[in-house]
Amino acid sequence: MAQKQRKNPKMKTNRAAAKRFKKTGTGLVVYSPEGHRHGLSNKSRKHNRKLKASRTMSKGDQRLVNRLIPYL
Repeated sequence: MAQKQRKNPKMKTNRAAAKRFKKTGTGLVVYSPEGHRHGLSNKSRKHNRKLKASRTMSKGDQRLVNRLIPYL
């Protein structure tokens, strides 16, 4: 009889984090800042322009996010 091979359990991707963060080719975590969904008329033009740009995450926070999105 053939024996069943045990496989290690797979890690699950946190879907909330997968929607908020992306990884670059070099492994950095990129995100877009909060506050650019609604209420934009109350913010200054300069503030809205700054919110458009995506940002890279600091190394300490990057380690936490890498656990949440291991396969992205």
